[in-house]
Parts: sequence; C-alpha cells; structure tokens
Amino acid sequence: MNDRAALDLLLEHGPLSRARIGALTGLSKPTASQLLARLEAVGLVVATGTSRGRPGPNAQLYEVNPRAAYAAGLDVNPRRVRAAVADVTGAVVGEFTLPTPRRGGPGAVRQVTDALDGAVKAAGLTRDDVHRVVIGTPGAFDPSTGRLRYASHLPGWHGPALLEELAAALPMPVEYENDVNLVAVAEQRLGAAAAHRDFVLLWIEEGLGAALVLGGRLHRGFTGGAGEVGFLPVPGAPLVRNVARTGSGGFQELAGAAAVPRLAREWGIDVPSGESAEAAVRLLRDAAAEAGAVSEAAGGAYGRLLDAYATRLATGLAALVAVLDPALVVLSGDVAVAGGEPLRGRVAAELAELAAARPRLVLGSVRERPVLRGALEVALAATRDDVFDTSAR
Repeated sequence: MNDRAALDLLLEHGPLSRARIGALTGLSKPTASQLLARLEAVGLVVATGTSRGRPGPNAQLYEVNPRAAYAAGLDVNPRRVRAAVADVTGAVVGEFTLPTPRRGGPGAVRQVTDALDGAVKAAGLTRDDVHRVVIGTPGAFDPSTGRLRYASHLPGWHGPALLEELAAALPMPVEYENDVNLVAVAEQRLGAAAAHRDFVLLWIEEGLGAALVLGGRLHRGFTGGAGEVGFLPVPGAPLVRNVARTGSGGFQELAGAAAVPRLAREWGIDVPSGESAEAAVRLLRDAAAEAGAVSEAAGGAYGRLLDAYATRLATGLAALVAVLDPALVVLSGDVAVAGGEPLRGRVAAELAELAAARPRLVLGSVRERPVLRGALEVALAATRDDVFDTSAR
C-alpha cells in the first residue's frame, strides 16, 4: 500500500525527494528511503536530478520510470482508425492515423493491427512492449453475444468471431468501450466533470450519443446500449421504427449535425449543398461569432439559428434529466464546441424551462482527441494496477 501511494504521488506531483514523499505519505524518512530503494530496484522509479534553490545540500529527486510500461488506445470510426501509445506516466510517445475506405480495403482486424503498429513504430517500440489496449468504437459490443450493436454505419465490425480474431492477433489484453463513454472518462479524469459522480455527457458530432455516469461509474445498460439517444423518441421528429437499420427519426433527426444546415436554410442563411457535420461546425462558428459581436436583442438569422437549435438539443436533454437528475450535463463534440458559450447559454436557458431538475450545463474541456484520450486513460489505469503491484516482487 505504501509503494502504491508513493507511485501515485509521483504521478500526481512529478519528481519528489525522499523527505517530500515521507511528508506526503506520513512515513518516516528512513522508511521512505527504503521504499524508494525497493521501487528503484524493480524498475518502477528512477532518480532524476536534484532539488535547487534551498539552503543546504540539494536533495535527490525521484520520478516514476516512464519505461516501466506502455499502454495503447484506439479511436475507430467509419473514416479512420487513430491509435496512440502512452508510457505509464500518461505521456503520449507515438501516434498514427490509418484512413479507411468506405468500401473494400482491409478488414477490422487488419485495421486495428496496422494502426497499432504505426503508433508503436512511431514510439520506437514493438507490439510486445504494449501492456494493454483499449479500443473505442461507436455502439457497443453486446456482452451476451460479443457482437457490435447500435453501429450499423461501421463496416467490417459485425462478424460473430471478431473479438476472438482480434484476441488472436494481439499479444496483450484488449478491452472495448463505446466512444462516447470514453469521452466521459476523459472529462471525469481530466476535464469539466472532475470530482463529479453523477453527470450526463451529450456528444454532438455527426451522430448524437450520450454517456451516463452514475455513482462515479459508467452506466452501460444490459446490452451496452445505454446512452444511444439518437433513437430517443422526441416531439418534432418521426419515431425510429427499426433501430437495427440505418434510418431517420428520433433525437438524431431533431438535433443531430445534419439538422443545423436545414435550420440555417429556414432562416435564410446560404448553405452549400450537403448536410455534413463539417457544415454544421462552420455554421455554428459563424453564429457564435455573430452572437459575440452583437447584443442578444439584435437577433438576426444567426441568432435565430442558435435559438432554434438550442431548443432542439434541450428537448432531448430534458428527457434525460427527468429520468437521471444529474448534477452536471457536459456538451462535447465538434458541433458543441463550435457553438461555444452562445449555444451553451441558450441550451441552459431552454433546459431550465423544460426540466424540473436544474443541472449545471458546461462545455467539455478535453477537446484534443477526447475519445483517444479516454481510451488511454482506461488502458493506463489497468496497466498501473498491474505493474505497480509490488506485493509479489
């Protein structure tokens, strides 16, 4: 227990002296010295420089050995597979992105191994150096069947033996998690939801998804489908009658990225052809910029666009809030970030009128590859539990 406490302190604070570790753990200086000598002997800590700026002799500093273990994360979507490798301190040491064609090309197993190998090579490592991998995908793997559900748009990932094939191709333990759940992990550990045990994260990119954290833990549901809110029945959109097939309706049609260009046209804003997430991001950035340049009363087409889209988002959120009563709602994803504070403020105002509960509404703060960051956080937590256990050494 003392060994793990010291290692966690070194991860949190960076290099520390024997005396400082003793003070933070409550151990005597001789005991702290013995602890550090033991951790150094098994390769978990290394000496790194000395303290400066204080009277008396400089103290030797110690840090977690970054080469003690490595973990990897993958973020998979229909267009590409992005992989990263981090050392045990959490520093990313290699990344690689593999574009994937919509039709043809390598299967899922080859995509994973090629992307992982690219990141491993960039880090100057081999596959065998990676202790654990966490793969984030849309949808979720049903724990009873092992098959991917709620992600019909992800080609090549629905074979009945896919998980067995991936396990055979990779030499390390592999975990799978929904991509939006991983964003919630990143926000809980590093971002806007830190210290919150009950919150909802709404992911707004090409598709809509939610992550539910209850009592500090992800709530995945019986089949892993908790948070698949794109199918949620909402007023103003048709019902989704067959969720196993790609179709329209529900919260996704009401407030997904494709709704933004359609709303813009209704308010007389010129929109190029196409209803992509990229178009939604451009429109909401322009709308947010105009909202910041003029008063709220000035209105204008962009202001009406923000108002209308905020009402649609709040409609679906009101249903989630009514059931879960979270302390916090986090808006994340490129579309939410593009709308920024002008959109967040409007959604909060609408939600206050539609829901009896009053959760705080914030924008996510982990904006650099949040799915990948969440995958790394999950992989690193398990890796540290394994390699920091010195009881058998």
